[in-house]
Amino acid sequence: MPDTSQLVIGADLTGQPIAQAMRLANRHGLIAGATGTGKTVTLQRLAEAFSDAGVAVFAADIKGDLCGLGAAGNPQGKVAERIAGMPWLDHKPQAYPVTLWDIHGESGHPLRTTLSEMGPLLIGSLLELTDSQQAALYAAFKVADREGLLLLDLKDLKALLNHLKDNPQLLGEDAALMTTGSSQALLRRLATLEQQGAEALFGEPALQLEDILQPAADGRGRIHLLDASRLVHEAPKVYATFLLWLLAELFEQLPERGDADKPLLALFFDEAHLLFGDTPKALQERLEQVVRLIRSKGVGVYFVTQSPGDLPDEVLAQLGLRIQHGLRAFTAKEQKSLRAVADGFRPNPAFDTLSVLTELGIGEALVGTLQEKGTPEMVQRVLVAPPQSRIGPLSETERTMLIAGSPFKGRYDKPIDRESAYEILMGRKDLAPEAEMPTGKAAPEEPSLADRAGEFLGTAAGQALKSAMRQAANNLGKQLVRGLMGSLLGGSKRR
Repeated sequence: MPDTSQLVIGADLTGQPIAQAMRLANRHGLIAGATGTGKTVTLQRLAEAFSDAGVAVFAADIKGDLCGLGAAGNPQGKVAERIAGMPWLDHKPQAYPVTLWDIHGESGHPLRTTLSEMGPLLIGSLLELTDSQQAALYAAFKVADREGLLLLDLKDLKALLNHLKDNPQLLGEDAALMTTGSSQALLRRLATLEQQGAEALFGEPALQLEDILQPAADGRGRIHLLDASRLVHEAPKVYATFLLWLLAELFEQLPERGDADKPLLALFFDEAHLLFGDTPKALQERLEQVVRLIRSKGVGVYFVTQSPGDLPDEVLAQLGLRIQHGLRAFTAKEQKSLRAVADGFRPNPAFDTLSVLTELGIGEALVGTLQEKGTPEMVQRVLVAPPQSRIGPLSETERTMLIAGSPFKGRYDKPIDRESAYEILMGRKDLAPEAEMPTGKAAPEEPSLADRAGEFLGTAAGQALKSAMRQAANNLGKQLVRGLMGSLLGGSKRR
């Protein structure tokens, strides 16, 4: 059996294992390097180690080959040679418990959230609104709260904006915020979002976080893969916004855990520069705050990108594990960046970090781990251990079989369109909903957040929390539960 108390990365040049204590794995990390240097295989190796330790994993599959985690490996050639050079590795080719997700529902379970859960801050970032347009969006959400209008998908928000355009008196003291120009701009940006296919992200059934944390039947952590190969190229803002939502929801919902033997969840954010590029300053500051605080909730965040310079200094300063694959430096600017990367490691007198950065081969990396007390260890030149699962993608047949055998089959696959703002507002106008929208019976009411919290905790403390949350819900009446960093922005998540 592998030692699951250690996050084993590989071996140094003397053959000695290089690892970090699993209890420190919630201190976040970085996997960086130029294209083709082995970042994806390193990510795959770490995902396996977390799964073996019973830690859930959520990762974005950018190139479509990370799904090889769902099939057993067949090491040959140089991979087999590297395994032979690590006799302590206990390498056993095996498949891992993988669940496939896809916002469009084509190569995995449909992955959705609702506008109410995402909240106006992230929606505004997604739409790239100006300050005045953002204020108008906040005013619209405020009316939705007051009027009991549930915002689930894009047609709900469009119906609300059109309703407010015809009935500006509903805005009350906020009427000045919803100008004709702001209203039309919001509707235009929503139309653009629909053209990008982003409407598939919004609706029900929405992703339940407890499903991500649910272990596999054999006790291993389940690995959840979001197929982002199409999303990153066609709608990168949608990709980044979803990841920000996921991070914030975990922060909002998970209880404090303090120091634990292992994390509850490991998140791998590939193409990490998309999380911070063109992000409003206020949102970036709160994102940095969440990254700093979420480790106490048992969540480790691992950023995957080409260069550490893609991340803000405030985030880099919080990263415990650093895995740096090879970099190339041809220009003066690149050489300056290279020196900055080398300076980010604790020096090792055995070699020159700056020189080694440009010498690293495929599957090699400079690795900086944390000592038992949480202080940085000297940087090591490491041969990354090969994964036990397949290096490379699954076939279409294998993907289909994996989805068919998923424990979540049937739970998320069929969309639900229950009564929300669109249906209510159309009813007030004595208009039938659009013909293409399915009518059918209203969906059964979903369990409340309080019920889910009690079921998830399953303890006396959980029952107490459940009771308290129900009381709070009664006091709120018809007001909507909505989040996304609201409390961190000085407001309230629940309006």
